[in-house]
Amino acid sequence: MHVGHSLTAAGFWLGTLLPVAYLPVFLSGIDSVQSLSLVVGLLAVHALALVVGHSYPGSRAS
Repeated sequence: MHVGHSLTAAGFWLGTLLPVAYLPVFLSGIDSVQSLSLVVGLLAVHALALVVGHSYPGSRAS
């Protein structure tokens, strides 16, 4: 149970903070296959983090 809660918390916070990583990628430009695959990878990790962290109790106002 403790590991599951830690994983949910990590997913929530990763999903919350990961958009900060988008800014440098977009500012440097998406002009190659490597840049495009980086953006697609970031989006996939972000989506996974949102799914894993969606039931984090700290994400809802009481």
